[in-house]
Amino acid sequence: MKYKPYLYLAPALLVLTIFFLGGLVFALLQSFGYFPVLGLTQFTLKYYLLVVKQKEFMASLTFTLYIAFVSTFLSTIIAIYLANYMVNLKQKNKVIDFMYKLPIAVPHIVAALMIVFLISQGGFLARIFINLGVINESGQFPPVFYSRNAIGIITIYMWKEIPFITLMIYTVMKNIHGKLNDVAATLKASPWQVFFQVTLPLSMPSIISASAIVFAFSFGAFEIPFLLGATYPKALPVWAYYNYISPDLYNRPIAMVITIILTSVCVMLVGLYYLFMKKYLRQWG
Repeated sequence: MKYKPYLYLAPALLVLTIFFLGGLVFALLQSFGYFPVLGLTQFTLKYYLLVVKQKEFMASLTFTLYIAFVSTFLSTIIAIYLANYMVNLKQKNKVIDFMYKLPIAVPHIVAALMIVFLISQGGFLARIFINLGVINESGQFPPVFYSRNAIGIITIYMWKEIPFITLMIYTVMKNIHGKLNDVAATLKASPWQVFFQVTLPLSMPSIISASAIVFAFSFGAFEIPFLLGATYPKALPVWAYYNYISPDLYNRPIAMVITIILTSVCVMLVGLYYLFMKKYLRQWG
C-alpha cells in the first residue's frame, strides 16, 4: 500500500500539527494585536514597533546571539578535533566512547547543577583555590554565573553540545576514513592535507547540520538563562516569559512578538542550511 507509511505517522503528525502549528498561529495572531479576550480585535504592527524600539530588545537580542554563537562555535571546533582524534585511534577506546556520550543523556538542569557546584563562587573549584592559598575568600573567585559574560551558561551548553556534535561528525568521518585517506596518503599528502582537503570538506554537511541544531537550541533555550543568567540584559526567551506572566495582560502580545522573532530566526537558520546543502550537493555531486 503506497500510503501505508504515512498512515503510521499520522497520529504523531496530527499531535505535532495541533500543538505546534496551532500554538504558532495563536502566537502570530496575538503578536499582531488580535486578542479578543482583552477586546483587541484590530490587526496592528504596534506591538512589533513597541518591541523593536525598546532598548532592552537590542540588548537581549545581542546577548542571546552572543550566547548561541560562542557556545556553538567553540563546541563545533572542539567536536571536530575530538571526532578526528577518535577516527584516527588504532583501537576503539571504550572508556572514551562512554565518556563523550555520557553528557548527551544528562538533562540540561542536572548539567547546570553539576557545573554550578563545580565553578561557582561557592563551588568545589573555589574551595580548592582557597585551600591552596590562591584566593582568600570565595568572593575573590571570578563570577561566571548571573553575569553579562555568560561564561557559566556557555560552559553548560558546551558540556552538552560537544558530545552531540562529536557524535554526528564522528559517524560521517568514520565512513570517510579509509580508502580516500589511503589514496591521499599514496599521493604523499600529509595528515593535515588529508584532513583539510578530504575529511573536512566531506564532513561539512554533518558539521553544518549539527551546528545549526545546537545554535537554534541555544538561541531559543529558556531554562538555563532563566536560572543562571544576568538580571540585565535578559535572554530573549526569558524576556518573553516575564512579559507573558506579567499581571498586565496587555503585555501578552509583546511576549508573542518576541516568540515570533525567536521562531523567525530559527526558520531563517533552517532556510540557510537548506540553501547551503543544495549548493554543496550540486558542487560535490
